[in-house]
Amino acid sequence: MPERLEKIIVTDEEHRLPYSRGLMAMSVMATGLPPDQAYNIASMIHEQLHDEGNPAVTMDYVRRTAERIMEREVGPKYVENYRKWQSLNKLDKPIIILMGGATGVGKSTVSTILASRLGITRQVSTDIIREVMRSLLSPELIPSLYKSSFDASEALRIPVPPTTDKVIIGFLEQAAMVWVGVRALIERAIIERTNFIVEGAHVVPGIIEPQFFKDAIVVHMVLAVEKPSEHRSHFEMREVETESARPFDRYLDNFENIRKIQDYVLELACQLQVPVFPSSSMDATVGAILEFIINQVFVEYTAGKAKEGVVEKAMEISVGREAGSEPGNRR
Repeated sequence: MPERLEKIIVTDEEHRLPYSRGLMAMSVMATGLPPDQAYNIASMIHEQLHDEGNPAVTMDYVRRTAERIMEREVGPKYVENYRKWQSLNKLDKPIIILMGGATGVGKSTVSTILASRLGITRQVSTDIIREVMRSLLSPELIPSLYKSSFDASEALRIPVPPTTDKVIIGFLEQAAMVWVGVRALIERAIIERTNFIVEGAHVVPGIIEPQFFKDAIVVHMVLAVEKPSEHRSHFEMREVETESARPFDRYLDNFENIRKIQDYVLELACQLQVPVFPSSSMDATVGAILEFIINQVFVEYTAGKAKEGVVEKAMEISVGREAGSEPGNRR
């Protein structure tokens, strides 16, 4: 039997580090598995490596071991997600995740979990951006910034036709203003090639300019709560969690507006083919979103690589033809 080791060193082209169950679990969680299962698999990998008795193994070997154990324990779907995510380690473009949805559907909670599981260190709420913009712009200049997304209609200063829904107009006016700040942050992330998550009610399908993101891989989605009773319960929990800093009554008074905004955003998402994820079961929601992110990023990444290959091949042919057309090369 191989001698059982106290420490196993994992090597790659640049590093030599001890095997970490915590880091391995994070890598596995990116597949959509919940934390307890991911840590259990990371522990199995640890035990397998110990039993084999090799003092140092390559990262590729650890990944192959992980795939075998995941295949046995959780099935091929998670193995496929794991392989795809690992293949994206050397992306030359940042991943920008945009998560929209009406107030109270769970965007902040889901984006925090996604950031943890995908190892993304930068995330921001559009509410924070709005707060920063408030410090720079007076309420006399832009009053709608000083309202919430669901009551921004109260700050409208221009007349609108009687048939126009003021709630939606006020919401869109505020979203357009906040998007100026969002765009600046995303520009910075693209320059620095840093993965970034932006979540908030102001991330509205259609307000995003696709040509702006040519140097990034953008994953856009919307969260929603179908049942009004369940949506109300989110605000009750929010009041408890924030120790009444965000009182339930204020959201309840504006609940009809909040639901109206959700219906409008869902209609836009349907028209523009932006995926909508129900926010009823947190584990199921996070798992489905992680799988969607991995698949979309992988598709865009491989399509880009294939295109680069076609361009490189065309350049090789072109160069060959030019070389062949020189006087010294003619027959």
